[in-house]
Amino acid sequence: MLFLGFSAGLPFPLVFATLTAWLASVEIGITEISMFAWVGGVYAIKFMWAPIVDKLSLPFLSRSLGRRRAWMLCTQFAVLLGLLAISAINPLENLSLFAVLSVFIAFASATQDIAIDAYRIEIINNRFQGAMAAAYQLGYRLAVLIAGGGTLYIAAFNTWNFAYKVMAFFMLVGVITTLLIREPNLQSRKQRSTATWFREAVVEPFSEFFFRNGYWSIVLLLMIGLYRVSDLILGIVANPFFLDVGFQLTEIASTTQVFGIGVTILGAFIGGLTVVKYGIGRPLILGSILLVITNLFYILLIGSGPDIRYLILTISVDNFALGFSGSVFIAFLSSLTSRNYTATQYALFSSLMTLPGKAISGFSGQFIEAIGWYNFFLYAALAGIPAILLTLVVVKRGWQEQ
Repeated sequence: MLFLGFSAGLPFPLVFATLTAWLASVEIGITEISMFAWVGGVYAIKFMWAPIVDKLSLPFLSRSLGRRRAWMLCTQFAVLLGLLAISAINPLENLSLFAVLSVFIAFASATQDIAIDAYRIEIINNRFQGAMAAAYQLGYRLAVLIAGGGTLYIAAFNTWNFAYKVMAFFMLVGVITTLLIREPNLQSRKQRSTATWFREAVVEPFSEFFFRNGYWSIVLLLMIGLYRVSDLILGIVANPFFLDVGFQLTEIASTTQVFGIGVTILGAFIGGLTVVKYGIGRPLILGSILLVITNLFYILLIGSGPDIRYLILTISVDNFALGFSGSVFIAFLSSLTSRNYTATQYALFSSLMTLPGKAISGFSGQFIEAIGWYNFFLYAALAGIPAILLTLVVVKRGWQEQ
């Protein structure tokens, strides 16, 4: 599961933060760069084609490998080929094809996630699911580090095209793993129609949530959708901003990836401890405030220029806020779920958490070109004010009743 987690985590930075660094390096306009945020939206809506992956057997491959491994192998090769294809393109000459391939890679990667999740659940009983999930997350984070920091290092000393070719061959980790592992026994698995799946996976979890919470459900859903908006608006243009300030790719890789991931883990750990000690309410409010305040630290870099000390400071506070608020918000979302629909409600809440921010962030470049970096960071911070207000309302209302 460690290697499958690696295979799942590798493509995500390559169609998101790392990709925007490539585009900024070759001086693609910030408006066009920010629109690539919509590529990441593919991951948030993958539940829409999950029943196809769940039910459909692939010709030839499913007979020899089984349904789960067939889908995993097919999507892994699709990601590999997509990365090789995009590595052969100059985005300055054919940005449209570059965008199409990015969407293709994201779609194949999201579909791989569906297949791997199904495999993880079916291959072993519930007693060991925690260990399987932990191994998956470890592999996933390692892949994000390599695809994020590693790609930037390679591009700094060679070319972006070569860096993406190298990343493509890292997908062989997943391919080889899929060929070596065994297929789950699906004989006893209950087959469901698409209508039944949709009712159980979407309609019933949402209807139960609305029935349980009444009109208060609207406030909760608004809060979920807006909590990370200020962070997501900024995230898509962070690497282009660092390059615009004058930082080198190696500096960005070392600070935002290697150092930044460590700070994020620290923030998540402290966030978890505060929830244990103080409950979810006060840490939830603090997290929403931190996400707003830390956006303002980016303004320091405008005046300081490529000073690595200010970059380290900005990444420290920003990633700490992300880790802290992330772990607290996960606890909050978990508290909203019903025991009968834990997995499905949490998955749908997670999708709702990122969709509004990703939709808005696609327009970030237009705002930057119109008002400049300084005002953009101010407005990005202000965009988090509704989340703070809604969080205060929810905490005052007391979600313990949910």
